[in-house]
Amino acid sequence: MIKACVFDAYGTLFDVGAAARIAAGEPGAEGWAGKWPQIAADWRRKQLEYTWLRAVAGAHADFWRVTQDGLDWALENAGLSDTGLRSRLLQLYWDLAAFPEVPAMLAALAAQGQRLAILSNGSPGMLDGAVRSAGLGGVFEALFSVESVGVFKPDRRVYELVGAGLKLAPQEVLFVSSNGWDACAGAAYGFATVWVNRDGAPRDRLFGSPQHLLSDLAALPGLVETL
Repeated sequence: MIKACVFDAYGTLFDVGAAARIAAGEPGAEGWAGKWPQIAADWRRKQLEYTWLRAVAGAHADFWRVTQDGLDWALENAGLSDTGLRSRLLQLYWDLAAFPEVPAMLAALAAQGQRLAILSNGSPGMLDGAVRSAGLGGVFEALFSVESVGVFKPDRRVYELVGAGLKLAPQEVLFVSSNGWDACAGAAYGFATVWVNRDGAPRDRLFGSPQHLLSDLAALPGLVETL
């Protein structure tokens, strides 16, 4: 029986493309607004790549540093060197909105008696800010950050934080992530796992395979009822 639903944060609950999309619609953005999808995609890609490379190299830095480094690469790749734009994008990253279906989905899971938590690469401060800005304060029992172990996903020590914190066996946890590689790693660890494939991407060929696939989170409460 599933006793807790544990969510990845960025890209799963919170819309990581929102910062560039919002900034592109603000006054003064006309000169670069057409580049926002590229900037958002490059920013996210480099952010993740840097977590993996730092984990392999044993050169950990917190997620805020990695987020800034990824943005700097993305802006340079787009031919932009505007310090005001950089500051605005970083500011907006602290105020990311949740995907539209998230509040109702979490409320439905709570009504079913599910324990709710987040397991994220994000630093504690970033996670607190994201939860508050999305209007989800008080919803989660725990916000597990990789900073507790000093290494990014998919290191096994990150997934172990859930069992240690919630006092549950892996098979009692439903782990939900929009990152295919994260869902694979969670499945390999022993979690029941949902991959939220928002982009219709191919399945990653890795060392585990998620048991369930959704296109967004709206159907998650119904799925949990069947498990």
